[in-house]
Amino acid sequence: MRLSRQRLSILLLLASLPAMAVAGMHGDDWKVLDPARAGWDAGRLAAMDAAIEGDAAPATTSVLVIHRGALVHERYFNGADADTLHNTRSLTKSVTALLVGAAIDRGLIDGVDAPVYDFFADRGWANPAPAKARFTVEDLLTMSAQWECNDDNQFSAGNEERMYLSADWVQFALDLPMKGYAAWSPRPEESPYGRAFSYCTANPVVLGAILERSSGQSLARFAADALEGPLDITRAQWQLTSEGVGMGGGGAAYRSRDLARLGQLLVDGGRWQGRQIVPERWIDAMTTPHAQAREDADYGYLTWRFRFDVGGTLRDAWAMSGNGGNYVFALPEEALVVVITRTRYNQRGMHQESQRLMTDYILKALPPRR
Repeated sequence: MRLSRQRLSILLLLASLPAMAVAGMHGDDWKVLDPARAGWDAGRLAAMDAAIEGDAAPATTSVLVIHRGALVHERYFNGADADTLHNTRSLTKSVTALLVGAAIDRGLIDGVDAPVYDFFADRGWANPAPAKARFTVEDLLTMSAQWECNDDNQFSAGNEERMYLSADWVQFALDLPMKGYAAWSPRPEESPYGRAFSYCTANPVVLGAILERSSGQSLARFAADALEGPLDITRAQWQLTSEGVGMGGGGAAYRSRDLARLGQLLVDGGRWQGRQIVPERWIDAMTTPHAQAREDADYGYLTWRFRFDVGGTLRDAWAMSGNGGNYVFALPEEALVVVITRTRYNQRGMHQESQRLMTDYILKALPPRR
């Protein structure tokens, strides 16, 4: 009876603590700081939470803010908690880019100039073209392989919805015809950074297959060995393509705090708590613009660059982004990582809602640089 009362007292004590204090006891190696004491506008962060609860960003499940390596804000919504695995959809693409960097560092892939089709010499493919022999790993990383593939165009031969209906997604990609250009469409050499961007999930799907072939492991096993294990991530779920290849293009599930670890690699030059997990030069390459994705966004290696206007000051933010409004924002100059998980899949305005949480609340609450 005495032991039961003791346990009850502990549970009551935990229930009475603020959410941040309980989170700090989770044992995830994050230093937890009170936002006001760390110089943040705690009132504006509280206003953000209230706005989310008021449906300003529907279907939000978590918001975490990590500044200078410390967790300064952590809130869960709509039934989620610190142990929830979030399906991040296309945010997974950025994780695949990190894995490519790890594979190159281990000598499993010769480099970003490695020819794509050489990894599949045991296969044949439709629509042969000399240009296909020139496709490189970097073309896949920058969404600039010149397949006729555009997920934003329902009529495109390579649209992801067509791929999902095929029995072999990798073969589907290898078989794609080459892209053509109308007179009003800029060719690669006429495009910013010399690459014609086209958002195409087939690119990271093929990268997932390349990672499996080069490592001799499933994508999930390689991710555990090369990235998740060194980051002390103990729970993750990877999806498979129709033919059973690890899905490098979307659907991996992580806890919010573990997503923050991935973001911290972009902020801290590939390091986690002083350990080099991914080479710094690879992080530099991932967070260098290689293509212009839209008028308001550049693209690195499967990673977006946005420029947020906060009070007349432009702040560069690199982002891992996924359907539903899922984001891991990384601002190296601010030593800032922000995780926003949501399940507002395929809804108009989902990305704009998440970005407004950044601009209207988080960045305005950010303390001045030291």
